[in-house]
Amino acid sequence: MEVQGKIKLIGETQSIGSNGFRKRELVVTTDEQYPQHVLVEFVQDKTDLLNNFQVGQQIKVGINLRGREWINPQGEAKYFNAIQGWRIENLQQAQAPANAAPVAPAQAFEPATDLTADEPNDLPF
Repeated sequence: MEVQGKIKLIGETQSIGSNGFRKRELVVTTDEQYPQHVLVEFVQDKTDLLNNFQVGQQIKVGINLRGREWINPQGEAKYFNAIQGWRIENLQQAQAPANAAPVAPAQAFEPATDLTADEPNDLPF
């Protein structure tokens, strides 16, 4: 699954507990009629993926939905969901330098006109 939009916030890396667990939060504002502010968590070594991104960039994030059950002291089950990121991609094209040479358009090819019905069809499909 993917979420696409503009980076609204990139949080600092948080260390949780004494076991070395790390997490970092990213808020993405979607590009739709009613924009949504979606919180995506990156954990462990994936927190470093956010180092090269900045607020305002258009991105696409690969996500997984995570869910867990918790039994409270009264014995009632409670359920929690999380959106966990595992890939992030910049959607903005790098600006070409002003003095860059223009790229020539692809040439169009004319269809072959010298075909006859007597030639064998040797295509494998």
